[in-house]
Amino acid sequence: MKVGVLLLAAGRGQRFGADKRLALYRGKPLLEVVVASIRAAGLPLRVCLKPDDSLCEQLLTALEVEYCYCSEAQHGMGHTLAQGIQRLPDWDATLVALADMPWIDSDSYRQLADAAGSERIVAPIHGGQRGHPVAFGRRFYPQLEQLEGDEGARHIIAGHPEALQLLPLDDPGVLRDVDHPHDLDWPGS
Repeated sequence: MKVGVLLLAAGRGQRFGADKRLALYRGKPLLEVVVASIRAAGLPLRVCLKPDDSLCEQLLTALEVEYCYCSEAQHGMGHTLAQGIQRLPDWDATLVALADMPWIDSDSYRQLADAAGSERIVAPIHGGQRGHPVAFGRRFYPQLEQLEGDEGARHIIAGHPEALQLLPLDDPGVLRDVDHPHDLDWPGS
């Protein structure tokens, strides 16, 4: 079974006040840290960027990472996810990951990929809370391709409880994202 990661990196980062994807974390751009964790899991990766995203394009080109532009990114995460899914290679399942979550262990990506299937949704759970990334089987691609605006895939998950598998992970990183510069100082980092 072919499982890959679609990394959503086309957000505006308005709460952060700057381009958080390029903010330094442990001496490297945040986007590079997330890419390194996914690569360490040995998974194929495609990154979704907003148009005219030259600095991130240069970074990903230097890292030899595939990326695509999402022309509708300015309309929100739903549009970005929909366009990203439309541009996927022939993957049976896709982990939808977020570029502002640098604390996810590479082993967590690997465990989610191992649990993924073409007919199911697999979400990590830590401390009783559901986190990210979430693996969607090919069965759900048509619904993901219809997303719009800032809506994520929560309603797709909620609409298919029979297909949802919660995967317990000993990784608080699946719950933490970066919204503000001070978030980079999280004690778990």
